[in-house]
Amino acid sequence: MSNSGMKQRLHDDMTAALKARDELRKSTLRMALTAVTKAEVAGKEARELSDAEIVDVLSSEAKKRRESVVAYRDAGRAELADKEQAEADILAEYLPEQLSQEEIVALVTEAVAATGAAELGPRGIGKVMGALQPKVKGKADGAVVSAEVKRQLGA
Repeated sequence: MSNSGMKQRLHDDMTAALKARDELRKSTLRMALTAVTKAEVAGKEARELSDAEIVDVLSSEAKKRRESVVAYRDAGRAELADKEQAEADILAEYLPEQLSQEEIVALVTEAVAATGAAELGPRGIGKVMGALQPKVKGKADGAVVSAEVKRQLGA
């Protein structure tokens, strides 16, 4: 089917969920595979995604679920929020371990020192985020990292 281990794992887990009659897991993994397929055919020509690119797609899908949870809770729709949270939890199983707040603070402090952005104040945000992005990609929510950079630079 594919030379991507991640895609094969998603497919195998979906098949197992189908056999176990686990509707939530089955539908979540089916949605994830659909998102991967859409990403593969997007652009000028179809191509196979690498495992890292599949993780990016899954991160994006998980982020959508987390945002939906907040929106549904704010709207008083607890049952929909719970379903979205369950889907986000399933997707999280396929993502790298997320960084803790302390690890994010340490990485930001290190990046501010390395880039010399402390003197620039708020104008150094782009420089620090550029240095941090490769280290935190897929391991931390960009909004959380950005908030910490702004806090440390006094923006």
